[in-house]
Amino acid sequence: MKKLTLKFVSTAFIAIAMIGFQSCSEDGMPNEGEALTQEELQTILSTDDIAGAADTALAELFAGETAAKGATAKEGECYSAEYSDTGFVATFNNCVLNGTDNVNGTVTVTYEVGEEASSFTATYQDFYVGTVKINGTRTFEITGNGEQSSVSFTVVSDMTVEMEDESVISENGTKTFTIAFGDSLETTQISISGNWTVAADGNTYAVETLEDLQGSAACEYLTSGSMSVSKNGLSVIVDFGDGACDEVATIIYPNGATEEISL
Repeated sequence: MKKLTLKFVSTAFIAIAMIGFQSCSEDGMPNEGEALTQEELQTILSTDDIAGAADTALAELFAGETAAKGATAKEGECYSAEYSDTGFVATFNNCVLNGTDNVNGTVTVTYEVGEEASSFTATYQDFYVGTVKINGTRTFEITGNGEQSSVSFTVVSDMTVEMEDESVISENGTKTFTIAFGDSLETTQISISGNWTVAADGNTYAVETLEDLQGSAACEYLTSGSMSVSKNGLSVIVDFGDGACDEVATIIYPNGATEEISL
C-alpha cells in the first residue's frame, strides 16, 4: 500500500492508498484467491487519489468565482468559466494545477453557501486528469463550529474512473473528514469515517470505518482506528494501531490470522 497522505486544498480532501505487505502470522492464512491483495487495496483507495486533482481544479474555480462576482464569464490561462447565481460551468484545456497532470474537460458545479455550512455538487463530463477519465458526481458539504476550532468535510461520490488501459473503477458512498485545530501540528487532529463501495475487475469491495481513522498533522500515517473491507463474501479488518506514529497497520482475517503491513 502507498502511505496515507493528506491533500488539503480549499476543500481539504484526503487521498488514501496503501503499500507493501511485510510480515504475517502464517498459521491459518487464507489460500490464494481468498485474501485481499496489495493491488486490490490500491484499487479500493485510488479513486480519491485521482479525484484529488479534479478537486484542485474546483478550488481554482472557487477562487475565480470570488473574483468574478457580478460577472458572467471568466477566462484563465487554460480554462473558461460561465458563472450564474447558483454555480458555474468550466471547461479546462491542458491545465496544470498545483503540480497535477494535465487537466482537460468540463465540470458543472452548483452550490449553496450558508453561515455555518456550505455545499456544492460537481458533475464531471469526460473530465481528464492526465490519461485518466472521470465521469459522475461528487457532492461536498463543509461545516465548522462557531469558534472555528474544527471543520468537517463530507463527500458523497457517485463516479467512474477509466484508466489509460480502459479498465474502469466505480465508487459510490460517503466519507467524512474532520480537522480539529490545535496549537501546533502535533495537537491538530484529523479523523476519517464513512462507508463506500468500489467495483473493479469484476469484484465489488465494501468499505466501512468501524472506529474513526485518526491521525495528527505532524504524522504522515494514520495512527489509530479500524475499517472493514468486504470482497465478494470475504471480510477483513484493517487496524491502524493504538495512537503511535509508526508505519505499521494490521490486516485481521475472519479466522483470526493476522498480516502486518507497512504504511
